[in-house]
Amino acid sequence: MNDMPTLRRITADDVDDCVEALADVLIDCVEGGASVSFMHPLSRDKALGFWRGVADGVRRGERALLVAENGAGQVVGTVQLVFARPENQPHRADVAKMLVRRDARRHGVAQRLMAAVDAVAREEGRTVLVLDTVTGSDAERLYRRAGWTRVGDVPDYALMPDGTLCSTTLYYRHL
Repeated sequence: MNDMPTLRRITADDVDDCVEALADVLIDCVEGGASVSFMHPLSRDKALGFWRGVADGVRRGERALLVAENGAGQVVGTVQLVFARPENQPHRADVAKMLVRRDARRHGVAQRLMAAVDAVAREEGRTVLVLDTVTGSDAERLYRRAGWTRVGDVPDYALMPDGTLCSTTLYYRHL
């Protein structure tokens, strides 16, 4: 991937147009071993069902969905900002499902998506962001470089797509 991806926030009007491409990204990441809530093999129907649920959340204003597209218009990455619903946390949001296709990694896509998440969070009045990631993953380096603070690890928190247990590290960021 030689070109810089274009980033955009998906609106309620165009979210359904992205579901197929987002399913491709999710399947690619799970096939590559990413622990992102799904087991391998991930069926296309299950991936589509997940993204249709995300689309519903975008339409309801419960989440922001960002995508990175290459010069050919192919979705190569995505991230979500999930807005906290408790009334005592109107300033907080969770970063979820940071996904970059394997063939688009190591080109700054994730870094640009994280900067875009910060911008959207500020636009939405969110000042505390929280996320979790597999302990020891490449994503941990990304988050530390982006100014996130490590809270700690939870041993045996989830399963990797192959069924092995993995620990999760929690992070936060004040904007």
